[in-house]
Amino acid sequence: SDHMENICGYLMKYTNLVTGWQYRYFVLNNDAGLLEYFVNEQSRHLKPRGTLQLAGAVISPSDEDSHTFTVNAASGEQYKLRATDAKERQHWVSRLQICTQHHTEAIGKNNPPLKSRSFSLASQGSANSPGVQRRPSQNAVSFFNVGHHRLPTGKRVPIMQPDHLVDVREMMSQAEGQQRDLIRSIECLPASGHLTSLDQDLLMLKATSMATMNCLNDCFHILQLQHASQQKGSLPAGTTISWLEPKISLANHFKNGAAQNFPAEINKAASVREEQSIAEPCQLTREPEEINPDEELEDICDDKEDDLGAVEEQRSVILHLLSQLKLGMDLTRVVLPTFILEKRSLLEMYADFMSHPDLFVAITNGGGPEERMIRFVEYYLTSFHEGRKGAIAKKPYNPIIGETFHCSWRLPKSSVATEAGTNCSAHSASEQLAPPKDAEGQAEPDCYTVKFVAEQVSHHPPVSGFYAECVERSMCVNAHVWTKSKFLGMSIGVTMVGEGVLHLLEHGEEYTFSLPCAYARSILTVPWVELGGKVNINCAKTGYSASINFHTKPFYGGKLHRVTGEVKQNMTNTVVCRVQGEWNSVLEFTYSNGETKYVDLTKLSVTRKRVRPLEKQGPFESRRLWQHVTESLRDGDIDKATEHKRALEERQRNEERLRAETETPWCTKYFLKDGDGWVYHKPLWKTVSAAQTQQTDSN
Repeated sequence: SDHMENICGYLMKYTNLVTGWQYRYFVLNNDAGLLEYFVNEQSRHLKPRGTLQLAGAVISPSDEDSHTFTVNAASGEQYKLRATDAKERQHWVSRLQICTQHHTEAIGKNNPPLKSRSFSLASQGSANSPGVQRRPSQNAVSFFNVGHHRLPTGKRVPIMQPDHLVDVREMMSQAEGQQRDLIRSIECLPASGHLTSLDQDLLMLKATSMATMNCLNDCFHILQLQHASQQKGSLPAGTTISWLEPKISLANHFKNGAAQNFPAEINKAASVREEQSIAEPCQLTREPEEINPDEELEDICDDKEDDLGAVEEQRSVILHLLSQLKLGMDLTRVVLPTFILEKRSLLEMYADFMSHPDLFVAITNGGGPEERMIRFVEYYLTSFHEGRKGAIAKKPYNPIIGETFHCSWRLPKSSVATEAGTNCSAHSASEQLAPPKDAEGQAEPDCYTVKFVAEQVSHHPPVSGFYAECVERSMCVNAHVWTKSKFLGMSIGVTMVGEGVLHLLEHGEEYTFSLPCAYARSILTVPWVELGGKVNINCAKTGYSASINFHTKPFYGGKLHRVTGEVKQNMTNTVVCRVQGEWNSVLEFTYSNGETKYVDLTKLSVTRKRVRPLEKQGPFESRRLWQHVTESLRDGDIDKATEHKRALEERQRNEERLRAETETPWCTKYFLKDGDGWVYHKPLWKTVSAAQTQQTDSN
């Protein structure tokens, strides 16, 4: 072919977390079907530093940016490369794909498919164990000899008609059975010897075969949707249905999506877990601890999280984990490897969403309901950058039941935005509503204090409750979140089920809101995190609402971490503000009067939280509870961190087992069950209401 040309040039290659990206000179050898690289052009006459067989390889443009792409060889090796621009990337990708297709087809002609799917893994053993040393002769041919089917030459693939879906389902059921046989054959291999069940190539085969079946089931589900829509007449014939994620909410996707196409026995356990209900907690049997803000000190802990980078060193761990997972599987009970952990608990992560307390307190200072809704949207969108530590692909510790976290923030009153043309003296009316404080808990007169408490109220399902209040401004927020983690093939999705309510007692307003979903992408290469989904903010009293979309990046093109939204008056359906940008970079607010405001989150000041020293914390407070895990992670001792983490989890399981045997329900400390949600035991709206009633009686 005219397009089968040998090309060469410099590309950046990702080496490892320490070395990072390095320029290397690459040569595409079409005749041999090889991609080779050298330190530089001058060393081209020497032996290549690395070589990839392109037969059976997958060339994938990255969804991180327009310059990066990956070459995944059939042997399991991977090159992560970066061109100087999108045009150069497209040039390399297209030439590599043409070469790959040519040599893959050549293998298919020289190696006819087997008539049956049966095969012998033991016959692949040799004196050179693949778990210790990769065999030079082990190229793409050996991987393609596991049975596959090809259409006779010259025959066109018939167009799939809706009534053929039954046949497709039957064929896929057979493929699923054969894939299970493959997994069973690999897992039956001995733990030691020439060929073991933990061989890296076999782990890759298990993971990729599972991912392939997952994708096929996704596609089959799309065909089912299209068929159903055409039968109802809601879509004209030939209408294309886009990928599932942008069209169907994540929660519905988990319930009704591709997971239902797996055999019933696989989904049964997951569905039982999801439908598990926890016993009604008894009333609080011990007095909740009142935290004295004067005991809290400004947090000096500065645990900067490094991104995971390439996970080459941990690849076998991840592959072994992936090979045991099923699409749609609930990950609540799955123990994830320690090296992906952040050095903080999930409860502290919720506290870090409040790292801009000045914006939080400023909400109630808005001059009218429209301005207050816009201010809440601004605070809401700026909270994720610090709460999620940017897009770091690590997860916080899973809180154990009964775990709590306390902190507070103090901020000068002068730092809080007030209504245009007013000053802080205008707040006196609301401050009169606040209940009297103890002398020892008195904050500085020129400062506002925002208090925060969180508690893990349930283990299965994992539910956290958190509450924050600013007594001086008569405002508080109460929320409960159930984190549902699902395996989605080569990514992990986390749905934040629950609701939060912001109470502005000075205005008698309540703002209900939810949280977006989170996705861990590229878990086999360089993991990264993005937010996705639509969230709504509503205030029933004022009739204002906000709709916010966190956009996941499409397969081709588009930007990362994009968010759009609008604030409208429901009665008139008038949009009063629009917002767009990136939730971890710059946000642009455009108002109905034509004014525009930019918020650069990377330059936004962060108020350090105040936390009690470890020696003054209770045994179930997050930092004291996880201190040994955190210290081990700081020291880079993953084995020791895993040991401490396992001890905590085992203690939790033993206590849970004991409660089940004695039929003793769990008693929460700070939060009480209220319908489907959880409410702080002494919320500000009750305290203020009692103070107002007492003041009325005295008059």
